Amino acid sequence: MNLAAAWSSVDDRAAGDFWCTVEDRRPGLLPNREAPLLFHALGQLMLGGDDRAGRAALLLVLGRAYRRYDLLPHAPTIGDALLATVARHSCPPWTPSLTLAGERAMGRATHAVRRAAARVGDGPAWWPAQVIGHERPSPDIAILTVRPWRRLPHQPGQAVPVCTPRLPGRWRWLCPANAPRADGTVELHVRAVPAGTVSHHLTHEVRPGELIWLGPPANTGLGLDPARTDDLLLVAGGTGLAALRALVEQVAAAPDGRRVTLVVGARTFTDLYDAITLDKLQHAHDWLTVVPAFSHDPSAEPREQGDALTIALQHHAASQTVYVCGPPLMLAGARLRLLAADVPADHIHLPVML
Repeated sequence: MNLAAAWSSVDDRAAGDFWCTVEDRRPGLLPNREAPLLFHALGQLMLGGDDRAGRAALLLVLGRAYRRYDLLPHAPTIGDALLATVARHSCPPWTPSLTLAGERAMGRATHAVRRAAARVGDGPAWWPAQVIGHERPSPDIAILTVRPWRRLPHQPGQAVPVCTPRLPGRWRWLCPANAPRADGTVELHVRAVPAGTVSHHLTHEVRPGELIWLGPPANTGLGLDPARTDDLLLVAGGTGLAALRALVEQVAAAPDGRRVTLVVGARTFTDLYDAITLDKLQHAHDWLTVVPAFSHDPSAEPREQGDALTIALQHHAASQTVYVCGPPLMLAGARLRLLAADVPADHIHLPVML
């Protein structure tokens, strides 16, 4: 039995037992209601092996939690309590070699949390949010509208860690697709990707009325510079549209004379999942131009055939600042292509953590 197998064998009672163990050793250290989230997140970090972005989301959440509840001076106590809980609840019982492996893994996890806590700011570690809308505009994409129990202080272009209780401890980045709203609701766009367990649950299984958790908003390098009013060329691929649509809403909330061109990439017309909202935005604002780009649709008009960046460069003007957000394959060569097209380096914005 290895550490991952031991963790997977732990049942739902373990989180409550974890809090009791911490309470016995350090009374009043950790609120009972917060213990399950901390237990699952720290256990997931202990296992390691997560993708880089998922680990960054996890560490942001844990770093905030350790700061908010002043857990750093008691980090060894928290780690020992988690290991003791897993040892009691896993089946079969732990062996000495598994105990040693767990202690080493928890030591690495605790060290990582300490470093993360030194970098993150103060404030809540997570926001409970109720799903109030779940649409499926295409088979592998969902648009979730959630209402946090308290207002989430996000800004357009930021990303937030998201976790569903269906997969406790697994946090993944999503960009809100809207500027802050008066009612506090947040719109999230999710694509179910191969081997993406969190995205699969959010896309196919989560329903209105369910609870999810949102972590602290984090900058991605896609925010608008308040000191500049350059025209914008926004280049979106897939659900990368979410972050860039939020920028459009930000401009709409306080028009400053700039013009915005939003190029939306999709394989075919049927993959253009947010077309209705984009059409409404374009009709409402004469400074906005929405340009579709279809990479695999032979029936599209010639000026719309091609990948998003190719079509975007056909609309580029020297006065524009360029923002690109999309899947990894699209982002991989985006900067070099833009530089080769004589776009100044300080006019190029790509996400730094997604």
